[in-house]
Amino acid sequence: QVQLVESGGGLVQAGGSLKLSCAASGTTFRTNAMGWFRQAPGKGREFVARITWSGGETLYSDSVKGRFTISRDIAENLVYLQMNSLKPEDTAAYYCAADRSAYTINYEYAADYEYWGLGTQVTVSS
Repeated sequence: QVQLVESGGGLVQAGGSLKLSCAASGTTFRTNAMGWFRQAPGKGREFVARITWSGGETLYSDSVKGRFTISRDIAENLVYLQMNSLKPEDTAAYYCAADRSAYTINYEYAADYEYWGLGTQVTVSS
């Protein structure tokens, strides 16, 4: 099993920044890519960003491209999401997820990821 624990959420003003962390433990060798999703109240889980463990290839949703950066620390089994220029519409619970597949056309779909953290709340005030 793979355990994922997110941290770093909080309350920030619009235009501010936050950095989320995701600590992976357990049988992490079974995973080849990591993703961040978010879910606002009353909405479905939305893809934010993805990174492969080995090559560090990244993908972003159009809504965060240019503002958010995903990165990973292989030695520490950590994945980060640096969020800049935050907007009120970024308010959501943010979830870390792990995918056994490194490359997939379904990377935007939550069902493609096998392991999930419990989430961390990000609130952006206007």
